[in-house]
Amino acid sequence: MKYILLTISLMATIGMNAQDKPTLIYVGDPMCSWCYGFGNEIDEVIKELGDDVDLEVVMGGLRPYNTETMGDLKEFLTDHWTDVNRASGQNFQYDILDTDLKYDTEPACRAVMIARELQPASTMSFFHKVQTAFYAENKNPHLTKTYADIAKNMGIDRDVFIKKFESNEYKTLIKKDFERASQLGVRSFPTVLLIQGNKSTVVSTGYSKSAKVVKKIREHING
Repeated sequence: MKYILLTISLMATIGMNAQDKPTLIYVGDPMCSWCYGFGNEIDEVIKELGDDVDLEVVMGGLRPYNTETMGDLKEFLTDHWTDVNRASGQNFQYDILDTDLKYDTEPACRAVMIARELQPASTMSFFHKVQTAFYAENKNPHLTKTYADIAKNMGIDRDVFIKKFESNEYKTLIKKDFERASQLGVRSFPTVLLIQGNKSTVVSTGYSKSAKVVKKIREHING
């Protein structure tokens, strides 16, 4: 009987600790240039915090269903991309800005959402590879192949990925991520939040150095 009671007590304690573990929420969009610039920094933040936090990656939807073309936004995007390059050193190719491709970020967000479902531990890695495909390689963000190739290279079943990516079901499901971002009060990307119990704290918005973000998170965790 003592053994049973001790086991129940330990299980309750473990459950309580798991429930009390802070959650780090990263809200971004693969086609957001400042999210691309923040890539190395957020990776370092996640690495530094390790098992001290749970991680949730939410697709915020920068310009979902947008109908403006890259060409329409060329001057605006060129200025932003140049600023991001200067701040972060991330590589950009600008040729895609001379095309009539629509700057609709929904497909890229949907791709990450599906990768998150199929290979949760690699969500951020997939997110970064989508960013690189768009910004550094100027891959077409509307082609299934762009994302299916990344999925295959990461060990995700290509056919399964394609079926989900092209389905109406997942075109609807991605809206839940956008709604989640809105419910969290996020209006700009990238945004990093820390959830402790019922308390939500914004610890970073836009581009920030990892050391600064980690310091702020540690201060909140340690009280």
